[in-house]
Amino acid sequence: MKLNVKVVSKLVIVSFMILTNIVIGQTNHKKPNIVLIMADDIGFSDIGAYGAEIETPNIDKLASEGLRFTTFYNMAKCAATRSSLLTGLYSGGNGAVHLANLTKQAGYTSMMSGKEHFNNWVPEYCRSQNAFDKSLLFWATTEYYLPPSGEFSQKFLLNGKELKPSEIKHEISPMYKTDFMTDYALNWLDESFKEEKPFFLYLPYHAGHYPLQARPEDIEKYRGKYKKGWDKLREERYKKMLALGVISKEHKLSPPENNLNKKRGPFVKDYTDYYPWEGLSEAKKDSLDLEMSVYAAMIDRMDQNIGRVLDKLEKEGALENTIILFLSDNGACPFYSNRVKDVQPGPANSYWSLRTTWANLANTPYRQYKQSGMEGGSHTPFIAYWPKNIKPNTFTDQPGHVVDIAPTFLDILGIEYPETINGVATKPLHGSSLMPIFKGEQRKEPDFFISGINGFKMFRSGDFKIAQMNKGEWALYNIKKDPTELVNLASTNPEKVKELANYYARALKGKNSIKKNKK
Repeated sequence: MKLNVKVVSKLVIVSFMILTNIVIGQTNHKKPNIVLIMADDIGFSDIGAYGAEIETPNIDKLASEGLRFTTFYNMAKCAATRSSLLTGLYSGGNGAVHLANLTKQAGYTSMMSGKEHFNNWVPEYCRSQNAFDKSLLFWATTEYYLPPSGEFSQKFLLNGKELKPSEIKHEISPMYKTDFMTDYALNWLDESFKEEKPFFLYLPYHAGHYPLQARPEDIEKYRGKYKKGWDKLREERYKKMLALGVISKEHKLSPPENNLNKKRGPFVKDYTDYYPWEGLSEAKKDSLDLEMSVYAAMIDRMDQNIGRVLDKLEKEGALENTIILFLSDNGACPFYSNRVKDVQPGPANSYWSLRTTWANLANTPYRQYKQSGMEGGSHTPFIAYWPKNIKPNTFTDQPGHVVDIAPTFLDILGIEYPETINGVATKPLHGSSLMPIFKGEQRKEPDFFISGINGFKMFRSGDFKIAQMNKGEWALYNIKKDPTELVNLASTNPEKVKELANYYARALKGKNSIKKNKK
């Protein structure tokens, strides 16, 4: 039998190509890009995938094609959450390691565009201009539009150098913070694609933190939708959340209540107290409808910009190899922070904040608000999207916390936690990797979770949680049976309160820290 030389040659070539591709695939496997997106002061139910009527199709896409956590904790306050998220520590100091340091160790380009805010314990070398390769940031809170004064209340820093308002590059006029922060990120992504290096992009958006300012076309989409009132809308969100599966039948809709926080003034009753929608004048309802419409528009605009990032990744063929995480830094904010009382929210010359009644809607079905360790203050939507690694449209009720992000990064990056940084021994991480949950497995639940600011702390271990308001006595909740904290068990089970309070005191001293994670 004679062999056809041409056929044999083709078979040899094809076989060689297959073997070569296998070897290349084994030796040159691309590390995944990482995009970490954080909203500011939005409630657990403020995106469509968690129950909102607000249009967030891009975040919803991440949810429907990824994993939704039904129980995930932040630190209930802007600075505290950022400090713990980026270091993996409840508290620390010198020896803290920034997420960007970890990605640099793994050969990544690191970029950050958005809000910077840390607790005092975070060392200077963890500031974004020192940690990231490229950064655009402002500190704490500043306006979305350039104010009539021509100056933002907080300066913007580009790679550590002050950027004057006239120097801020923007694609859409008038310039709007959520848009131009994304403009910078997209330009950096273009540069990163040319370098052919994996990247870590951190996008801490400011939306929907006050001041309530939004583009007119975004506001118009929502005008009139909130004239149903917070009571009816809260019931509608609750029903949608049950249908979606982001809450369970154990979640009872908590009754509306005042903001119980006595630390953060001024205490304007129209903002701090709950009152029913029915009976309000039509003029008042219209003003309140505008307030919530602007807030919704800010979240909508954030989602539009997240869509721009997704489009860029897809266009460059990078989306399939990118893990995207989305969360919020704390629950909705009910504080009176109005500086301009005679201009309604929306335009550049306004400065309004959201009130308790709307924040109560945002935090459906939970109690209380920003700063509080109660679930309304400390509970965040958390979405993990990672094509071919995370099963699409899945949910988990396994609890997680922002301190778990750093050890998760170690698993994603395939590196060991450094022994030293800046010549100082590193602080042991306080969380544990979420990777088992990403894989659809059961993770060993951390021994405890901490959240809230001083005087408003919470400490959860197992099925039970203690929570404090205004430096008062600890309340006790069985968080598994009573996830919306309706029944305080402190008087009937004082021994459990004492046990958890003592455990919390030991945890603060570091006696229960997680050891350094290693591969």
